[in-house]
Amino acid sequence: MSRVAGRFARIEPRRRVRSLVLGLLSDLPRKNCWTIAEWADEKTPVGMQYLLGRAMWDADQVRDDVRDYVVEHLHDDQAVLVVDETGGVKKGTATVGVQRQYTGTAGRIENAQVAVYLVYAGQHGHAAVDRELYVPRSWTTDPDRCRAAGLGEETAFATKPELATRMVARFLDAGHRAAWVAGDEVYGGNPKLRTILEERGTGYVLAVACSHEVTAGAGKFRADALANKVPKRAWQKMSAGRGAKGHRFYDWAAIELADTRPGSRQLLIRRNRSTGELAYYRCYSPAAVLLAELVRVAGSRWQVEEFFQAGKGLAALDQHQVRRYPSWSRWVTLAMLAHAFLAVVRADEHTRVPAPDGLIPLTCNEIRHLFIALVTRPVLDAAHLLGWSLWRRRHQAQSQASHYRRQAAQD
Repeated sequence: MSRVAGRFARIEPRRRVRSLVLGLLSDLPRKNCWTIAEWADEKTPVGMQYLLGRAMWDADQVRDDVRDYVVEHLHDDQAVLVVDETGGVKKGTATVGVQRQYTGTAGRIENAQVAVYLVYAGQHGHAAVDRELYVPRSWTTDPDRCRAAGLGEETAFATKPELATRMVARFLDAGHRAAWVAGDEVYGGNPKLRTILEERGTGYVLAVACSHEVTAGAGKFRADALANKVPKRAWQKMSAGRGAKGHRFYDWAAIELADTRPGSRQLLIRRNRSTGELAYYRCYSPAAVLLAELVRVAGSRWQVEEFFQAGKGLAALDQHQVRRYPSWSRWVTLAMLAHAFLAVVRADEHTRVPAPDGLIPLTCNEIRHLFIALVTRPVLDAAHLLGWSLWRRRHQAQSQASHYRRQAAQD
């Protein structure tokens, strides 16, 4: 917290942001301004709501502090920047960026809010270093709606690959280095993103669809058609990294692509050893690399899913109940900070204190449990708990009366 303290000019928000981050790491079943304020021994949720909505501090500056903290402690010369999006199902139309759209969280089209994240993945661990809210055209073409949600007058529509490009550029412009960028088909199918990465000398392994066209020595082919030309001897069994149940083994093959520009370009193909299902990746590196390196980078993409799971389950990344953009950006940035703390402690523990025989290494989940149980769990007396019960009932009564008044006016 001392790293971000300078972003808060007054001591009150400085103390409260510490309480909020601890609340995000707590074992509360549901985390929002109400529940965290009660957990933090505050009288009402007003202070937490003010911190997110109206207090003077810049979430982007804190985001930069989180990025520097992650890179400093999880540094890896062969780190991969993994880009992916996640969404949260929402009700109504007032929450910033919400509309009916596909979200992988639900696995279907829902009324949802979607954000794109950039995750730094290295051999010591992984954590998010940037975030961008996806603002659909239905919002950017309605200035009044954007203004009401706290979006700037200059807000323009940007595709998810454009948001990814913006975040990678911000990371590199800050003086940090990442050898690779990885992402799914949304990003691999975008030629502008690939071109910009090549211009900056950053390698990538980006998934593409089976219908994606590439140019090999014999001409232009769909990815699936080119895969059919791979001889049996070219397939190699390799692990894409460790999963919860051990190594993830697949068969892999790579085909050189024809291109006169500097650098090495390949089509990487992954085959499921059980089902035979194929997946395809466009690859670029400033210099030729071994197949094992491309496989490693392709496998690192799963770490963004682990971040989403841990970020939501341990740090309440998706539990915000806010509507306006400033509050959203502040909540998710502090959730990223909370998760980064767990990831850094985990990496440090694995380095300094190897797990004894018969025990798995400490996980982020176990670290969070021990940290809250042994260090920060507050002791709340009966008067405090009863006071919060009165607050909730009074607020609910006011909301009910307001609802009845609006209903009577409509009738």
